[in-house]
Amino acid sequence: MQQQMEKAQEELDAKEYEATSGGGMVTCRINGKREIVSLSIKPEAVDPDDVEMLQDMIIAAVNEALRQGEEAREQTMSAMAPKGMGGMF
Repeated sequence: MQQQMEKAQEELDAKEYEATSGGGMVTCRINGKREIVSLSIKPEAVDPDDVEMLQDMIIAAVNEALRQGEEAREQTMSAMAPKGMGGMF
């Protein structure tokens, strides 16, 4: 079982998750290690008079990508847990 969990962990670390915000103006991609792999901002999203909106879009995209990765990790690990231990991860 430990080998299965190690293999699952490696697979989860290698996966990538992508999320967008602002109607696709900001795109964030993270890996399973919770590291940002790329962050893309369309030029039309940059308004010097409204930097706060851009910041909000970046935060939303990053948080959504992290949420997706966490959800996938929890589902995978819970599925591997022995009966009665599902929710430990």
